Amino acid sequence: MPRITVFFMVWKMKRSTELHSTFYKIHLQEKAMLKNYFNIFLRNFKKSPVYVLINIFGLALGMTVSILIFLFVQHELSYDQYHEKADKIYRVSRSWTDQNGEISLHLGHAAPPFAPLLKSDFGAVVQESVRLMSNNPLVKYQGNSFTEERFYFGDPEVFKVFSWTRIDGDLDNALTFPDGLVITASTAKRYFGNEDPMGKSMQVVIGDNTIEMQVRGIVEDVPDNSHFKFDILASMKPVEEFYGGLAQMMQNFGSNNFSTFLLLNDGADFHELENQLPAFIDRHMSPNSEGIPASKGTQLKLWPLKDIHLHSNLDSEMEPNSSIEYVYIYLAIALFILLIACINFMNLSTARSSKRAMEVGLRKVMGADKELLIRQFMGESIFMAFVALAFALILVYLTLPIFSDFTDKDLHLDFLEHPAYLFWIVILVIFVGLISGSYPALFLSGFEPVKVMKGTYKIGSIHEKLRSILVVGQFAISIVLIVCVIVVINQLDYMKSKDLGFEKEGILVLPAYTQLTDNFEMMRERLKKQPGILEVSLASRIPSGRLLDSQGTKAEVGGELSPINIRIADVHVSHTFKETFGMKMVAGRNFDFNLASDSTQAFILNETAIRAIGWSNPEEAVDKQIEYGGRRGYVVGVLKDFHFESLHQPIVPIIFMIPENRFGNVAIKIQSDRKEEIMEYLRGEWMAMRPDSPVEFTSVEDQFLRQYEAEERIGTIFGFFAMLAILISVLGLFGLTAYATEQRTKEIGIRKVMGASVFNIVTLLGKDFLKLVLLGFLISIPIAWYGMDQWLGGFAYGISVSWVVFLIAGLSASLIALVTVSSQSIKAAMINPVDSFRVD
Repeated sequence: MPRITVFFMVWKMKRSTELHSTFYKIHLQEKAMLKNYFNIFLRNFKKSPVYVLINIFGLALGMTVSILIFLFVQHELSYDQYHEKADKIYRVSRSWTDQNGEISLHLGHAAPPFAPLLKSDFGAVVQESVRLMSNNPLVKYQGNSFTEERFYFGDPEVFKVFSWTRIDGDLDNALTFPDGLVITASTAKRYFGNEDPMGKSMQVVIGDNTIEMQVRGIVEDVPDNSHFKFDILASMKPVEEFYGGLAQMMQNFGSNNFSTFLLLNDGADFHELENQLPAFIDRHMSPNSEGIPASKGTQLKLWPLKDIHLHSNLDSEMEPNSSIEYVYIYLAIALFILLIACINFMNLSTARSSKRAMEVGLRKVMGADKELLIRQFMGESIFMAFVALAFALILVYLTLPIFSDFTDKDLHLDFLEHPAYLFWIVILVIFVGLISGSYPALFLSGFEPVKVMKGTYKIGSIHEKLRSILVVGQFAISIVLIVCVIVVINQLDYMKSKDLGFEKEGILVLPAYTQLTDNFEMMRERLKKQPGILEVSLASRIPSGRLLDSQGTKAEVGGELSPINIRIADVHVSHTFKETFGMKMVAGRNFDFNLASDSTQAFILNETAIRAIGWSNPEEAVDKQIEYGGRRGYVVGVLKDFHFESLHQPIVPIIFMIPENRFGNVAIKIQSDRKEEIMEYLRGEWMAMRPDSPVEFTSVEDQFLRQYEAEERIGTIFGFFAMLAILISVLGLFGLTAYATEQRTKEIGIRKVMGASVFNIVTLLGKDFLKLVLLGFLISIPIAWYGMDQWLGGFAYGISVSWVVFLIAGLSASLIALVTVSSQSIKAAMINPVDSFRVD
């Protein structure tokens, strides 16, 4: 063997041995270091168990909140990302502008012609375009029947755009069949049990029409992190027939009921496509009666699929979306709680620094430099953080089911399914350890050994001030959260108790159907004979819903019938609508059943519509000529303004008319104290008329309350985390007060000998801490005011942030701090002076 080869073999073996020896030494050093940290932890725990437990419990609570919120935020940011082509999918929304160029309505839906026209006009950019139209039909299979709330008609290409997991069937062709259905796994189980659904016929009942449709595909349930979810997808063919055929459907630009999605080609810039949409609109839509191009009154906008859940809260959405603002709020709360816990650690570590002064002095005398000491103390902090993590993970697993139910999210902390979770949690612990230990490490490593050994070393005023600043920061954060809780609660109370301008209590709502609407007056008289039923009416929309329907308007202004370039929402009602809801007329009269012309020529407007048209007062509007959606007639009355929509929305112009049909709802005014009795009666009446259709009651009052569920959730979140923030702050204050009283035990004894009362002692010890709470309160005022003012800006009608709110928050925090400080101060003041002098 050549000498050079032998040389390299020997060198490699030697090098390998050296490396192995080096890594082994590092391993032993790390093992010794961990053992050292553990021994220090045990020693500190034996000497001061209360302080160690306060630190661990505070950090554990902070990390628990952070992990829970991390899981929530990760889930929110993951919406729709499971689709393979998510980066290339865009939704089309449609908006309308008024005469001032401001958006008066912005829908997450569009008219049926837009999807196919976009693909044909922009074939080089648009790979696929699909439409989905929701419906709530009754679906039946043999003895099983359910009203499906997640039922969509869809174009066949929907499976080329979205990535849902196939179980059975040819998904690419399933919806090309006029009777095609694709159902989810849970839907299959609900209707068919263990039976194979493929090829089975199901009856879809829409209004008075029953459509026979066939299961041609099965998919896994749509993941929870989807901005819309379906149980059944049906062929678009029945919708085409409803519109009078494909040709008629392609001419209908007024029926904006279709969720429209585009799949763009690789490398396509959606901004460039969006810039071409005004010209696209003008190519396919005619100018208005004054010759103004269609693109001046209506616009199309493209939304990246992954942005919809957090950035789109339009006037119509497939399902209620969340908001990026709430994600920021949750993250801010997590950061605040974590900071409060870290501040506790810093304060207690530096406050008890004298206990470790001799240790630091001896280490420095033995040759330890500042850098080594900083690493030592930082390592101890990180070790403590890992100990706290063990408790935090227990708390997370205990509270995660409750938190998941509260947020209505399917949240899991599964390290096997998501290994990255472990990485981020370790990063969190190291971050907490570094933040918590940074100042104590710098502070403790700065002790001067000579002064320490002589016992003359004293904590400088700058460190005392810094500790005071940290306490101020803790309580400022806590008070901000308390203010938020009070403001949210007050706003919710305002929304629930505000006079809406009509009687929302005691009104039941049922879906209308042809047999009822065709014989409405007879049915109304029959129902009113039942004790407890006061009035019955029909309406296309019911207060608490969104006003999404509108048509073109002309009105008599200055003696001429002129176009009105404002959006006036329409509601189709029966003659008794006003009486059912207890609305008030300010001019003119209500619809009169005895006047046949009222069913074809009469209009009632609200006060906002009168002002928007340009009439000076309601009296002037009565008998004025008006043309709406091609129907010409006269204004017969003006209703006093009322809140048809939620208080998030301003009152908009509304016109009421009596149509030939188009009633979707039956509203029944009842005596609230006889609700159960009347509901039982109505169920019987319903089953006699429609035995195959289950009845579902809603109430106007409940529907209004459901509109504020997001605010209810935020109020609860603020309340829960404000309590946690206060608890952690109180733990820290408790530790600091206990230590302060321990340090001043002899002073307290001397003062008692000199005649000081318990009250004097409590005042002496408590005033400094209460000053810090007061300073925290002053700092919190502008922060809390700005945050809540921004939040209240999301409501068209709301409260203002009163000084009383800040007073209550400040007094609450002060009282909690006072009780905490006093509990320790009184204990110290009650000690016998003789015992005080025995303390070392």
